[in-house]
Amino acid sequence: MSGPAVYLPEAEDDVEAVYTYYEQQRPGLGDEFMEALREVVGGIRVSPQMYGVFRRHIRAALLKRFPYVVYYRDRGADVLVIAVQHGRRSSRAWRGRG
Repeated sequence: MSGPAVYLPEAEDDVEAVYTYYEQQRPGLGDEFMEALREVVGGIRVSPQMYGVFRRHIRAALLKRFPYVVYYRDRGADVLVIAVQHGRRSSRAWRGRG
């Protein structure tokens, strides 16, 4: 299965904040983060069941090289990206989403 990835507006905000942070650390690092994110989300789109269930029907996929986790839900026709959060951040920050 290969469905589209749909980002909640809050997840888009997560990605933008992380990108901005990394670009401030070193120009180009934000782009490297985005590439790592695209790689993981691409894998999720192809095989959404690949990653384990984190909580209820929400799954979690770790990014390579960056300490971030993509939380998502497989909805059959697409994949809903709920949050992109630092691995040490509490999941309570996004529990009310999607």
